[in-house]
Amino acid sequence: MTQRHPARRALIGALTLALAACATQAPPPSAPSPTASQPPAPVIVTPGTNPLPEPVKPMPLAEARAAFVRDTAAQYGIDPGYIQSVLAGREVRESIVAAMSRPAEAKPWRDYRPIFITQARIDGGQAFLARHRDALARVEAQTGVPAEIIVAIIGVETSFGANTGSYPVVDALYTLAFAYPRSGDPAKADRENRREAFFRGELAQLFALGKETGLDITTLTGSYAGAMGWGQFMPSSYREFAVDGNGDGKRDLFTSTDDVFASIANYFLKKGGWVRGGPVTLRANRDANAADFEPAGLEPVYTLADLAARGYRPMGAVAPTETAVLLNLDGESGKEHWLGFRNFYAITRYNISKHYAMAVYQLAEAIAGRENPLAAGAPAPAPAAAPAGQPGA
Repeated sequence: MTQRHPARRALIGALTLALAACATQAPPPSAPSPTASQPPAPVIVTPGTNPLPEPVKPMPLAEARAAFVRDTAAQYGIDPGYIQSVLAGREVRESIVAAMSRPAEAKPWRDYRPIFITQARIDGGQAFLARHRDALARVEAQTGVPAEIIVAIIGVETSFGANTGSYPVVDALYTLAFAYPRSGDPAKADRENRREAFFRGELAQLFALGKETGLDITTLTGSYAGAMGWGQFMPSSYREFAVDGNGDGKRDLFTSTDDVFASIANYFLKKGGWVRGGPVTLRANRDANAADFEPAGLEPVYTLADLAARGYRPMGAVAPTETAVLLNLDGESGKEHWLGFRNFYAITRYNISKHYAMAVYQLAEAIAGRENPLAAGAPAPAPAAAPAGQPGA
């Protein structure tokens, strides 16, 4: 991110996406080490956790481009002359490098949240939900992905289709494929080389997408990370998760809301493993004597008993068999503790950020009319999930 990849897109990181889901994929974090007093967390295999590709090897730009043309032509059966013609004259765009260097996800929650949780966005989401209620209800009935979650994704990604990005997708991917920003920190070098490899792969996937769909890739616009359409899908996510929602034989994420709704839901199912009717997140109480605990990743690998043993308990009813992950957020009124369940993890597959997923969830709750997160500095405990098949309930 399906990378992917929301109004003010220049303020948020790649990915998602997807959702998708989203422009970024991170290597799966290693399992946390158990202590003597706590049992080890169970191992849960989840989709969407493939590591980033092998890092690029430093070489002159001309040599790297030539290798890219050769490899992409061979892998996808595309005329190398066509690839050469598309890349001809492309230059590294410093505005894209700068935007990628300052993703909004790096902000603390108290600063990130107001970017996306606004009364205007809530009102816009409710109007959008009302306008497309029937189509969204059909998708929710088929997939179990609540209508308000789909609407919130579109609201965060593109302000309900109003701002799908103005960067030429080829330019964005070319820049990040051959000049991904480097921090100069040796500890970050391997990941930065892998991120460049990721975007080089997405540039190749863009050529494959054009071949498969007939889209003129030279005319496509999107985010600074190369995410496209109302849901900001990266090329690989477009190819893998976009579906034909209206039966016209096309997968159009630029103008067909039926295809957009169905594709976002499909991303949540296939990439995120969305569970129909399952909980998303709940506030957690922290025992007075509980030690600080920051899990290594976002996977919901802890039983509620595991978390209770550490001093963190859900502030609401949830099945004792659920597994979750502890989420620590720096809120306006201090530290907030939440439990993220399987469906919260599914949202993070769209954009690998707990801040992103929480913003989507809280916006969805407000759009559905269950809770207005602007009513107080710190949100109140939220219900576990919307009833399946009843958008806006």
